[in-house]
Amino acid sequence: MRSCIIQNMELWEQITNQLKTMLAPSIYEAWVSPAHGELHDNTFFIYVPSRMFIDGIKNNCATLLTPITQNLCGESITIEYQVDNQIREKINQQFISKPSVENQIDGAVDSRFDFNNFIVGSSNEFCHAACIAVANQPGENYNPLFIHGGVGLGKSHLIQATANHIHKEKPHLKIAYRRGENFTNELITAIKCKNTENFRSKYRHVDLLIIDDVQFIAGKESTQEELFNTFDALYELKKQIILVSDRHPKDMNKLDDRLKSRFGWGLVADIQPPELETRLAILKSKAEIAGVLIPDDICFLLASRITENVRDLEGALTRLVAYANLINREITMEMTKNTLKDILQQHNRIIQIEDIQKYICKFYNIKIQDLLSRKRTKNIAMPRQIAMFLSKELTTHSLPEIGEMFGGKDHTTILYGYRKIRDLITENKIFEEEIQRHIDFLKP
Repeated sequence: MRSCIIQNMELWEQITNQLKTMLAPSIYEAWVSPAHGELHDNTFFIYVPSRMFIDGIKNNCATLLTPITQNLCGESITIEYQVDNQIREKINQQFISKPSVENQIDGAVDSRFDFNNFIVGSSNEFCHAACIAVANQPGENYNPLFIHGGVGLGKSHLIQATANHIHKEKPHLKIAYRRGENFTNELITAIKCKNTENFRSKYRHVDLLIIDDVQFIAGKESTQEELFNTFDALYELKKQIILVSDRHPKDMNKLDDRLKSRFGWGLVADIQPPELETRLAILKSKAEIAGVLIPDDICFLLASRITENVRDLEGALTRLVAYANLINREITMEMTKNTLKDILQQHNRIIQIEDIQKYICKFYNIKIQDLLSRKRTKNIAMPRQIAMFLSKELTTHSLPEIGEMFGGKDHTTILYGYRKIRDLITENKIFEEEIQRHIDFLKP
């Protein structure tokens, strides 16, 4: 039995050591650090504090954790997640008994997150500007600041960058950073231990309170009451409050109406999925930080396929780089599609004519305005006809609809371009292979 325990400890240590080098410290500390794993027969069990942790570790770590575990234990191994209440109690006791963390930051704030390494685009520039305003003058601008948006869009990056900026510029200020579940569990433990006064004192004497995933407290009466009173106490003292959620306060059905009202007292800002250009910039930035060169066509594949979740986009890149490093090979399109097959399938999408046009312009290094114009120079006419051909082959749009998307051209022009490319494919084997590469790239 003892040798089995030691074996499991060593196995989990090997897994976590690899994850630690591949994940951002905040992700590792938030989701992997509290967990532990054990191998029983052909099943590897990962024990976590709560159901929320199961979702968190799946969303943030599974694309790396699964192949690492299977590499160490065998591909036939299945992974299962289970809640272990002993881990929950241990974490809660740590939060209750532990005084403010050194450096005046109480909570798992990743020091690497700052405003300089956050890629700004039209989808997030409003939230970015709001966080900078709060970081420069906490308690004075936009209090409270309520940020909402889907999973993996950079909300946590922005609020942690805000905390780091305030700590750097005003190191005397006390900062508390909590997830909604942690805040709730601390309160539950404080009630059990008859220690609620210390709990209240801790949170009502901070200069900046950040609660991430605040939607978790909806429906939990005691937690909402405590947050309501803490909110009022901090607000009256002009202490900064930042709240983060996956939805607008009005859309939290089980949230107390008093809290809904207070959450809207300052500024409510949403963050949207990034547009293609921002996704490409994020990939190039992450690749540069990792010290690897990712070919443009591979960046475009990932950015055009994974559109709704920045975390998934970064996770795909991390997995690809890790795999290339493990087998010591150059990153190619074939490797990318094989390594990320499951991820790319999850993000299948309907091909749009705009996707085809952007891809062709990037591939042939021409401007979108020229593609849609009536210019007939060979370096523009041929890519335009290829784009028309692909639009007819890969979408359900009619010829008139395609013509409208190409600068209002007549359907006979689209048909002419389609037939010309089709004839060239028949006559020229090399050209046929080039078109097939375009199709393979664009098809889900």
